[in-house]
Amino acid sequence: MARVVESVASDYGEALHWEKIITKNMEGALRFTELSKYLGRPAPVPSIFIEGELVFDTTPDQEELRACVDRYLIQDA
Repeated sequence: MARVVESVASDYGEALHWEKIITKNMEGALRFTELSKYLGRPAPVPSIFIEGELVFDTTPDQEELRACVDRYLIQDA
C-alpha cells in the first residue's frame, strides 16, 4: 500500500504530507494506538487514514486514491 501512496503523493508536492507508520518502533506503536482508540477498534493493517479518518482498509489503485485525496484537498480549500 505504501508504494501506491508514494506514487500518488509525489503528484501533490507540498499540498500533501504523509507518513508511513511502523508499529515496530515506539513512535509508530503509539500512533497506531491513537488511531485505534479513535476508531474504537484496532486499526486495520494496512490502511490509509486522511485527517484521522479511515478511508481505505485495502489497497486502492492510483486513480481511486487520487480521487479521494482531491476530495479532501477541495474540502480544505
